Amino acid sequence: MKKFNGAFVNVGSAVDRVYGERNIARLHELCNMKDCVFTAADVENGKLEDVEVIFSTWGMPCFTEAQMAKLPNLKAVFYAAGATDSFCRPLFEHKVRLFSAWRANAIPVAEFALAQIILGLKNYFNISSSLKTNEQFGKGQGQVTYGMYGARVALLGAGEISTHLQKLLKNFNVEVIVVPSHPDRRTISLEEAFATSQVISNHFPDRDDNVGVFNKKMFASMNPGAVFINTGRGRQVNEDDLISVLEERPDLTACLDVTYPEPPLDGSKLYTLPNVHLSPHIAGSLQDELYRMADFMIEEFERFAKGEEAVHEVKPSMLLT
Repeated sequence: MKKFNGAFVNVGSAVDRVYGERNIARLHELCNMKDCVFTAADVENGKLEDVEVIFSTWGMPCFTEAQMAKLPNLKAVFYAAGATDSFCRPLFEHKVRLFSAWRANAIPVAEFALAQIILGLKNYFNISSSLKTNEQFGKGQGQVTYGMYGARVALLGAGEISTHLQKLLKNFNVEVIVVPSHPDRRTISLEEAFATSQVISNHFPDRDDNVGVFNKKMFASMNPGAVFINTGRGRQVNEDDLISVLEERPDLTACLDVTYPEPPLDGSKLYTLPNVHLSPHIAGSLQDELYRMADFMIEEFERFAKGEEAVHEVKPSMLLT
């Protein structure tokens, strides 16, 4: 296997956190790696003209045309994180191949959503919030609760997170419906999904046409005791509409791992409504889960170096999906 000239290029300290000592050492075995993490300024100063492969993660810079001219030997970028839209276009224009660990980052998001779906179908969130004294034990069973047998779960989006979550949900006796983000690919409408499901879990991609798409009419149509889970993006939700409905419908629950803005502004009712459960954008890869993204990219690099078929390559046609 050829030993390529490699380097880490990134802004900030995420490389050490995502790759860890084990993976950094492994890359030094596989490549002629330079010893530090370089920035876009280093590229512009000509320090990476011999580099053939770049490894990065969150904080990957978007190279200017002048910087790309200082990377005459660059053949591939391995990005140990998810979406690449913010920096990929100059690479594509210069025929540099791009690989991303979006599938690795989808795994913990799907697992997180699965946990909330299970708890939501048992009405755990509302019951737990109201359970403050021993006299209340047992009374929660009288509230609207569906359980895991035969309930309908709507997954909004048909990307990698939704696909993995569908596999996980096959272990349970639930009906899963999928609503793709592109309207022309749908066999069921968003309106029907909200009105007929016990849990609605959002996994829409972060596209401008999805801004504010979840509105008051949809939230108001939700079944008694239904749960809305958002691990997608906060700006996809009309939060004023959501808050209005949640105030009128204490039976509903919203589990929001993302908001817009993030975190919510001081004084937002999202902090105080008892049927809102906030988490600080923790569904994605955390702590040791970060190493999985680096593992995916190192395995992909080994395939690349051996001339084998790629598994995690990003193509221009895949952008914003």
